[in-house]
Amino acid sequence: MSATQSDVLVVGGGVIGLSVALALAEAGRHVRILEAGRVGGGSSHGNCGTITPSHAPPLSAPGVPLKALRWMLTPDAPLYVKPRFDPVLWSWLVRLAARANPRDWHASALAKGALLNDSRARLEAWIARYGIDAEFVESGLDYVYRDAAAFEHGQREIPLLRELGIQAQAIDAATYQAQEPALKPGIAGALHFPGDAMLRPDRYVAGLAHTAAARGVDIRAQCAMQAVRRDGAHWRVDTPDGPFTAGELVLATGAWSRLEAGALGLSWLRRAVQPGKGYSITYDAPALAPRRPLVLRERSVCVTAWASGFRLGSTMEFSGFDASLNARRLAALERGAAEYLHVPTGPAVRERWYGWRPMCVDDVPILGPVPRRDGLWLATGHGMMGMGMSAGTGQLLADLMTGRAPAIDPAPYSPARFTRG
Repeated sequence: MSATQSDVLVVGGGVIGLSVALALAEAGRHVRILEAGRVGGGSSHGNCGTITPSHAPPLSAPGVPLKALRWMLTPDAPLYVKPRFDPVLWSWLVRLAARANPRDWHASALAKGALLNDSRARLEAWIARYGIDAEFVESGLDYVYRDAAAFEHGQREIPLLRELGIQAQAIDAATYQAQEPALKPGIAGALHFPGDAMLRPDRYVAGLAHTAAARGVDIRAQCAMQAVRRDGAHWRVDTPDGPFTAGELVLATGAWSRLEAGALGLSWLRRAVQPGKGYSITYDAPALAPRRPLVLRERSVCVTAWASGFRLGSTMEFSGFDASLNARRLAALERGAAEYLHVPTGPAVRERWYGWRPMCVDDVPILGPVPRRDGLWLATGHGMMGMGMSAGTGQLLADLMTGRAPAIDPAPYSPARFTRG
């Protein structure tokens, strides 16, 4: 690999871009990553670190749009849409709501489940093979309910999950209360997913970057893409460090991919992906923490306890790229946790964080070659599942780019589904 030329340029140094680069490097390609900010500084940093095949069912399920309408104008609700004139966003929301039917819901669940299952196994194998110290634990994960009707409704997804190869177990309130002393009395029950896992996301991404660099990947931080064009048989990307060229270009910039769509002539990408803002608070470990990661279902709060800390996270806010840290939404995480946990926060706050997830209109990532754009590949649209889908995404892209048969069918993720007609 020369100082300016490589086989592949990967734009984006989060968990997706790093996973693609590592898989390509293992396949013998010379890879360079261009990251506009800090490597792993976006959604890869502050998420809850849960690896969740259990989350295969898509967001837009039958009945969800009406519930979302009740929430979306309440600033501290789990889903919030900031009032503003944004025709592209409102068109996207209408299209998302239109998918809340059994056929589309099932199709998206199948696609998400295949990638999540593949990635769950592959990520664990990568951690072992590369010796990444990320506090990985095969912990399982629990959905906890305080409302009996919601608990009963949640159990209706168990047959679909089993169809996807995802084990789920309903646990009654008394049994679960005995298993989890961190919870206050008054729960209705829980769903336990034994195949889920957890890790410390910032440590995993740091380990992934170190591993990729050790295998020859040139990682350029603070190196934003300023312009891009096809130059003969190569892609040329202009940056503050000068131009870089490669035969193939992978766009793995998460929510920011929609902003780069115009430069690449991909107007459809701007309509397909919206930035969904999420929040988290990280604390020192409390005296009494849950034994497994929890999702507090009625409040949509995720709780993760590692040996090194404790995090509350989640929420979904559609406010464009508003860069303010919304104290009201952070407080909602703590209020929600306080309804369920004896000790809802740690003794000291380490970090209050927000980041943008790339929310795709069909809740399925966009992975593969771009039609009629030689050498251009996409790896975006992972929504809230970027960490859990990362290893599978990296291997899928590397297999497609090197002509090997992928482990899963790539068709459901293809960019072509947005360009037909």
